[in-house]
Amino acid sequence: MFDWLVVGAGFAGSVLAERLASERGERVCVVDRRDHIGGNAFDELDAAGILIHRYGPHIFHTNSEAVFAHLSRFTKWRAYQHRVLARLADGMLVPMPINRTTVNRLYQLSLTTEAEVEEFFASRAEPVPVIHTSEDVVVSRVGRQLYETFFRGYTRKQWGLDPSELDRTVTARVPTRADEDDRYFTDTHQFMPADGYTAMFRRMLDHPNITVRTGTDYQSVRDSIPHRRLIWTGPVDEFFGHRFGVLPYRSLTFKHETHDREWFQPVGTVNYPGEEVPFTRVSEYKHLTGQSHPQTSITYEYPSAEGDPYYPVPRPENAALYKQYEALADATPDVWFVGRLATYRYYNMDQVVAQALATFRRIEAAVPRSSGEPHVAMAGE
Repeated sequence: MFDWLVVGAGFAGSVLAERLASERGERVCVVDRRDHIGGNAFDELDAAGILIHRYGPHIFHTNSEAVFAHLSRFTKWRAYQHRVLARLADGMLVPMPINRTTVNRLYQLSLTTEAEVEEFFASRAEPVPVIHTSEDVVVSRVGRQLYETFFRGYTRKQWGLDPSELDRTVTARVPTRADEDDRYFTDTHQFMPADGYTAMFRRMLDHPNITVRTGTDYQSVRDSIPHRRLIWTGPVDEFFGHRFGVLPYRSLTFKHETHDREWFQPVGTVNYPGEEVPFTRVSEYKHLTGQSHPQTSITYEYPSAEGDPYYPVPRPENAALYKQYEALADATPDVWFVGRLATYRYYNMDQVVAQALATFRRIEAAVPRSSGEPHVAMAGE
């Protein structure tokens, strides 16, 4: 008999499960169809003994003191500032996001001030009266050549769509800089969990009021696990049986390799923006974790239209379809929809944690402590 059934053991589900168990003293059952906790942030030792991320690199960064303080209850941290290089078709490696070093190396210039770089960008920018698409964002800022060099091919591979077909938010996430800051993120807190993400999740869920069942699909247990309320972190359209149609997602396929050498590349991630190769990036985990090992493990990422849902596709028709599901979700009693998949938004890890903490505050304000007989919340109720 559980007060809450939490579907999904990633950030959204685990943060809420811990809060409900420790702060409200309620009994929580967490189920996940995968064979592990941690969601996409799950990490593990590979056959060589190197700590890798099964679902591609996850680098924690945030400006939120509250999020950082909350997660710090479950992990110590290793300071790490992520750097990314883009490998162009001719083999040249340049910093990404575009910065002064990128421009100087690419065009064999010697620009020394931010003003000079801004003037360079302005000389190549194309006027766009109204910014609608991802192409508009980049072309209006730095011009068509840099757009085609760094953004067009990468975006076409990542999303299966041309940037001219995607919402402006996609490329707006990647800044263009006039200084020499080559960090991928500029957040106040940039760290990796010292013992890995899985260890952090394990500590988060280690509570006598929490029961965890991995390798368990919600549909197979929704009628057999008595519970009063439900937290859903999976795809919102799946919860409602795809009543209005399937919400589109992009997926990823990962190719993990171990090499008999200490290092494979100079930074944690190298992007491949050109369409001459099918993968988008290669990541090397020892840069992220600080692990010392005579071998090294890397991951190639191949975007895919099929597979696990990773990225909601930001197009107006998809947003409109989600609004139909959102209305259903809002009208469904005793079910809380939290996380990237449940709210069809692209969130960073810290944003999911913030959303989960905000959801807990709303639960505290609106939901009395559980008492009485459990209710089995049925999909679509």
